[in-house]
Amino acid sequence: MLILVTGGAGFIGSHVVTALRGAGHEVRVLDALLPAAHRTPPPIPDGVDWRHADVRDAVAVAEAVQGVDAVCHQAAMVGLGKDCADAPAYVGCNDLGTAVLLAGMAEAGVRRLVLASSMVVYGEGRYECRRHGVVRPGPRTVADLEAGHFEPPCPTCGEPLAPGMVAEDAPLDPRNVYASTKLAQEHLAFAWARAVGGRVAALRYHNVYGPGMPRDTPYAGVASLFRSALERGEAPRVFEDGGQRRDFVHVRDVSGANLAALDGLPGLPEGAMRAYNVGSGEPHTVGEMAAALAEAHGGRTPVVTGEYRLGDVRHITASSCRLRDELGWKPEVAFGEGMAEFATASLRAG
Repeated sequence: MLILVTGGAGFIGSHVVTALRGAGHEVRVLDALLPAAHRTPPPIPDGVDWRHADVRDAVAVAEAVQGVDAVCHQAAMVGLGKDCADAPAYVGCNDLGTAVLLAGMAEAGVRRLVLASSMVVYGEGRYECRRHGVVRPGPRTVADLEAGHFEPPCPTCGEPLAPGMVAEDAPLDPRNVYASTKLAQEHLAFAWARAVGGRVAALRYHNVYGPGMPRDTPYAGVASLFRSALERGEAPRVFEDGGQRRDFVHVRDVSGANLAALDGLPGLPEGAMRAYNVGSGEPHTVGEMAAALAEAHGGRTPVVTGEYRLGDVRHITASSCRLRDELGWKPEVAFGEGMAEFATASLRAG
């Protein structure tokens, strides 16, 4: 098949391109090479039909979707950013870009889409109170964060909560601009599928890491920021108390999830969208990840700072059983193995 990969020059997109080529597919890439993600032009893989254009460019998109069998939509502005001034850029890149792409696909008769979504659409993860069962805590307050009270309390009784695993049918509660744009992408894709009889697999990525991550940008993931600090001979700076639980999933496993989703699209009914969590199944705290990375790198011991970012959630880990059970995908890279590789892997300059 001929697959269009938007954002195919980016961190995750480039690994998806490699996986698709390895599986025997023809690949076309559309990427704007935005400065926030690309300070230097990436190498173009052999045999890839390369298109340097923005997904918001309707003419370029109309040309790019001609003759393709499916689209893997990876193009997005990622991360929390620095402040609310980023909001127009997020909405433009993520939501307007997705709308332009979907319009082009509708016109060209392309009916299969794998969408890169994110676990951030859930907001806080699943919590259980001993007295009140499963509850959904509200956003953490500045007063609590300033006082070092990082764990969200039960919204009914104020008692401590036990975090758990989130399933795909959990209520969605995006808590920052980026998260809101990712949820909007899902809604746009579902509306497109219903209107044209398309099929969508929305992959809700967890904290993706691995070779080729961008270094030292406000949009890089925490694993990249820690790795960059170690490379400079500095101690990784861990926010809050380091107890935030996340699922760190290797980029090769994420690219494998894209292949599984692509293969599974024909099994969906026309007009349907199916969401899949993509995680390793091995939750770890941010502090544990920083320590494992520092040990593997042979660098300085991480420093827990107590700093925080408004809009961050405390714990978010999710079950990936649906992706395993329905599409036969499973992660191959264990946490320790992945961190050992990442500790010395090449990062990209941007």
